[in-house]
Amino acid sequence: MGDTYKKNQPSRFRGRSEHALDGKGRLNVPSRFRDVLLREYDDRLIITPPWPNCLRIYPLPEWEKQESSLLGMEQKTPKVQRMIRYLVGGSVECQVDKNGRILLPVQLRNQLDLKKEVVMNGMLTFFEIWSKEAWEKESIVTEEDFKDFETTFNDLGLY
Repeated sequence: MGDTYKKNQPSRFRGRSEHALDGKGRLNVPSRFRDVLLREYDDRLIITPPWPNCLRIYPLPEWEKQESSLLGMEQKTPKVQRMIRYLVGGSVECQVDKNGRILLPVQLRNQLDLKKEVVMNGMLTFFEIWSKEAWEKESIVTEEDFKDFETTFNDLGLY
């Protein structure tokens, strides 16, 4: 059953790891994330502008699904148009290089004050890049958070 399950189930971006940007703003993509890209997609990625405290990195087909959703909203309100302008206009296409790295554009790094130490976090169909400082603040989980998680799991039928 294990092999059948692996063949029929899509790969996802899972897990978290700390990394260091090099002097040019390049970042090693963890091999488990590169494996997902090879199995499910290709090496073309979209880096979104800060959302709100991290960069989101989407495989191109997953980003195109997001764009399709945005197309349906395009004419709604000036506020929605402004959001679309921010996301689509600020997104950058990149590729994983032969050394397994991506280049984070300087303007996106500057918007989040990304220095050397970053955290990469899998989010199933995309992954995030956080400054280590911002991640440490965001990832503190309290007892109250666990109560909220339990309620959410129940609402989703997962608990």
